[in-house]
Amino acid sequence: MKIHLFNILSATIAFLLSYSIGYLTGIDSVMNAILYAFIIQWILFIPAYLFQTEKFFDISGSFTYIFVITYTLCLHYSSSGINYGNILLSSFIIIWAVRLGSFLFFRIQKDGEDKRFRSIKPSPTRFFMTWSIQGMWVSICSACALAGLANGIILNSLFYLGASIFVLGFTIEVIADNQKTKFRKDLANKGKFINSGLWSYSRHPNYLGEITLWLGVSIMSLSSLTGWQLITLVSPIFTYVLLVYISGVRILEARGRQKWGHLDSYKDYVKNTPTLLF
Repeated sequence: MKIHLFNILSATIAFLLSYSIGYLTGIDSVMNAILYAFIIQWILFIPAYLFQTEKFFDISGSFTYIFVITYTLCLHYSSSGINYGNILLSSFIIIWAVRLGSFLFFRIQKDGEDKRFRSIKPSPTRFFMTWSIQGMWVSICSACALAGLANGIILNSLFYLGASIFVLGFTIEVIADNQKTKFRKDLANKGKFINSGLWSYSRHPNYLGEITLWLGVSIMSLSSLTGWQLITLVSPIFTYVLLVYISGVRILEARGRQKWGHLDSYKDYVKNTPTLLF
């Protein structure tokens, strides 16, 4: 019972924290977008739990990004007309969401399951919490972009700096994912860990790329934010904390130690290769 209460409380905190950030912006469309992000997750949780599947979890997150960005973009267009900064920023995020969502979707179709969900799916409250955390991920990561789009993105040197950083991060993420996919396809590498390409410089270059591109989004949005709206710039910090301490790195590092921790080659790799960049 205590575990179920903890899961429900965590889901509630995820929503309240996300919505509070939206509320502090003072922008109705941002608050609505965050509310819609969670509603989408909560609706999709129902068939996911009933059929005990996580196969559309990742692509649902990408769809939610596309929905909230498009929603905010269209609202600004209907009230203020065309804004080329809005179009550019929205295009960056939508391209990223389509690429990542489709990559993860086809990967899980091939693998048959996402092992992270084995112990999560049977519990309705824990699975619900997981979907709620995805709503928080979408909401907090995109909050600066949503606020910027609602105000109208300003095209200036800061925007182009952010765009360059986004492109760098996106490129790193795509290359890292492709290198690992090719590595896994090679039967000679079965049961081995990847330590070549970008993976020789970072143990998690795909996550490094993810954090970098959201830093770029924050910088692109910065000039369009005022007052309490600046709190939405927590986006790359939240992405870092989520990927390093909650979901990605922490889980993969534990799995790596369990699988290869007895190998001297893996110990040397961990000792000499930074988790991200440092």
